[in-house]
Amino acid sequence: MKQQESTIETSVPQIVYLMKNYAGYNLWANATLVNWLRTKPADVLAQEVPSSFTTIKATIVHIWNTQRYWLSNIKRTESEGFEEFNSTLEDAFKGLVENSDEFADYIESMTNQQIEENTMVINPWFQCDFQNFEYIMQVMNHSTYHRGQIVTMGRNLGFTDAPMTDYNFYNIHGK
Repeated sequence: MKQQESTIETSVPQIVYLMKNYAGYNLWANATLVNWLRTKPADVLAQEVPSSFTTIKATIVHIWNTQRYWLSNIKRTESEGFEEFNSTLEDAFKGLVENSDEFADYIESMTNQQIEENTMVINPWFQCDFQNFEYIMQVMNHSTYHRGQIVTMGRNLGFTDAPMTDYNFYNIHGK
């Protein structure tokens, strides 16, 4: 069986194409998850479930805060802190999707050189000097990890209709 030819645009390095595609995927997957959660009763979504974060809202806020943190590093702007979130679940949903859109737009606007250049990150927990595409992958993997937790939390709350948010599904059906 002959392997299918790649459909990756050859005018940009493959890592650049992949990072821009992953950022679009992250936006789509977060919006898909949020739209699914919006169909569930708010009181059920507020129930505590054993996980790394005790509620779906806390997990959504964590994904959002982490995306904001890494985007500020990639942009080389002042890092936004992880302040306490005291607003509604709907505000958390809106904030995550809007930030995912901002993240995707920014990555799409980056040049090949910007995606491949190094950025020094210094914080109280670690210091690193990696290429920006590695930070982008960190965000994509982090968000995917926690989306999976949310689906499992939902399953523990009785939800059996979680949406498919796999990367391959996005490439086939989500674009």
